[in-house]
Amino acid sequence: MKKILLSSVALLGLATGALAADLPSRRAAPAPIIAAVPVFTWTGFYVGVNAGYGWSNNDFDAVDIADVDDDGGFVGGAQVGYNYQIGSFVVGLEGDVQYADFGADGTFDFDGDGVFTDDFDSSDWFGTVRARAGVAFDRALIYATGGFAFADDATGWTVGGGVEYAFTNNLSAKIEGLYVSLDGDDDDLFPGFDNETDFGVVRAGLNFRFGTY
Repeated sequence: MKKILLSSVALLGLATGALAADLPSRRAAPAPIIAAVPVFTWTGFYVGVNAGYGWSNNDFDAVDIADVDDDGGFVGGAQVGYNYQIGSFVVGLEGDVQYADFGADGTFDFDGDGVFTDDFDSSDWFGTVRARAGVAFDRALIYATGGFAFADDATGWTVGGGVEYAFTNNLSAKIEGLYVSLDGDDDDLFPGFDNETDFGVVRAGLNFRFGTY
């Protein structure tokens, strides 16, 4: 009798184990791995090109005999810079060199022969080194800019602003306006000849940004 009882218990244990093996597991399935979407940032180096329109307003002090006309025309060049984003604020530094197909030209009597046949053309290029500071709204950036300007032997300052939008992780487009003031006082060849050049620039640009994420 005892043997029969033990055998019955053993069979019951085997049956219970087999039934438990057929039951579904109560352990939760591992959660799927989802890669986090990187947060867009303006931080990084960039290079780009730009093109637009410029118009000048030249003032030649102490020269009343010149026939000088203000002019405007194409402006285009390249820029390089660096942005650093802190929260919604973006600060940076940008330098550019521009070809400028505009400026004053005129006829002067530089050789003193009484005949106004000597031509004068203003510089056909200029450059700037500027700080930028603005506020980012995700991929849109509104900024102000200002700093140092130069052309040939003249130096001065520039100020302006613009808006830039990153339509991919590495490419952004901008529209920018600048006011530039250059001062080339007291030309060595013509003492007292004070060449002050003021001009405005409106341009569109395209930047390639390195290492966004």
